[in-house]
Amino acid sequence: MEEGHPATYDEVQKIHPLYFNIVKKRYWWFALSLLIIVPGIISLFMQGLNLGIDFKGGTMIEMTFKNPANQAAITDTMKSVGLLGPSVQMSSGNTALIRTSALDQDKQNELMTALQTKVGEYEKTTLKVDLVGPAMGQELTRNAFKALIIAIGLMIAYISFRFQFVFAISGIIALLHDVLVVVGLFSLFQWQIDSTFVAAVLTIFGYSINDTVVIFDRIRENEAKMKRGDSYEDMVDKSVWQTMHRSVNTVTTVLIALFSIFILGGESTKVFSLAMLIGVFSGAYSSIFNASQILVEIKKHMKPYPIYE
Repeated sequence: MEEGHPATYDEVQKIHPLYFNIVKKRYWWFALSLLIIVPGIISLFMQGLNLGIDFKGGTMIEMTFKNPANQAAITDTMKSVGLLGPSVQMSSGNTALIRTSALDQDKQNELMTALQTKVGEYEKTTLKVDLVGPAMGQELTRNAFKALIIAIGLMIAYISFRFQFVFAISGIIALLHDVLVVVGLFSLFQWQIDSTFVAAVLTIFGYSINDTVVIFDRIRENEAKMKRGDSYEDMVDKSVWQTMHRSVNTVTTVLIALFSIFILGGESTKVFSLAMLIGVFSGAYSSIFNASQILVEIKKHMKPYPIYE
């Protein structure tokens, strides 16, 4: 049976061999989310985030090699001289943009010698070495917070207009869940973050709402067809399962692409792809197991409660 076609609750249960009642187990899903989010929040207060060069400042080196250079070889060379967590980006030709912790002259000379020995000769006339402060990262963070606040406001307005205000609140809570999961895990495991992490968080925020809106749309359609004696909880559960194939297929294809980027994309894409992997998985989970369940919980406490039993 196609997902877009009308179906009874019994028919929806029969076409899904792994069916179980998601809505009635909603407190288990809430508990699982808290089990992941709470340690992350505690970690944020206790140890914060492991900020990279973009946020703390450091030395920026732009150099052009005479022969083709390998990004991994540059990273390994930097680690061999004790520079941990460097950021290396290859641009046009053989030009490398290197960000690392602030270097004194002796350490800089040691690095340049190692790069010349292990990676290859470079153009000394075009070499650029600059000491950068943390201002760029701080400004990026401020702008990201502003973007999130604006996005939340616009999403609340749009979802309230298209659905109802309670749908908007449910969706935003699920989105904040995804952001807290990503930020919390990065703090908990002290994975170093750079400017791409901010871009990943903003992307996750926009991506996660998509699947939630699809489920909300099906809930709205089915709610309009409810009759006296129908259960609002069963209607929501039916709606979630009607969109299940789409949700699972979409997130699977995205996760495959992100995993490929994480494995094959090189050092410069590690932070972005890891944050996206966690965020997309969390977004799929929250769309199915949190957003619609929060909606049910809010409706349950509204007067009158919209369950006609």
